[in-house]
Amino acid sequence: MATVSGPDFIALQVRDVPASAQFYESRLGLRRAPSAPPGAVVFATGPVAFAVREPLPGTDLDQVTPRPGAGVALWLAADDAQGLHDDLARAGTTILAPPSDTPFGRTFTFADPDGYAVTVHGPA
Repeated sequence: MATVSGPDFIALQVRDVPASAQFYESRLGLRRAPSAPPGAVVFATGPVAFAVREPLPGTDLDQVTPRPGAGVALWLAADDAQGLHDDLARAGTTILAPPSDTPFGRTFTFADPDGYAVTVHGPA
């Protein structure tokens, strides 16, 4: 029997790939990987690759409620979660959950341009 070692790739289906990629680059500091399939931008993240991509056929992000990705928890690690929160809030990004100290460090949740809830955690 084959075994699975864990998540290896995460991609968000987005309405506007260039705009979404720009958000993740300029607001979160992610850097593009050297290659990506057509219709996607892959970031050089680790240990799991992260990407934004065109929606798969039949996917209508405007019909997903209350937001795309409901039921999935996407967490990104940051070296300064509070500082990132402050930068995003100043830029007008919707903050869904304010910073708080948790067993996983300082955390907060924001909505990306497509409405995905993304939680950031870092040292307390």
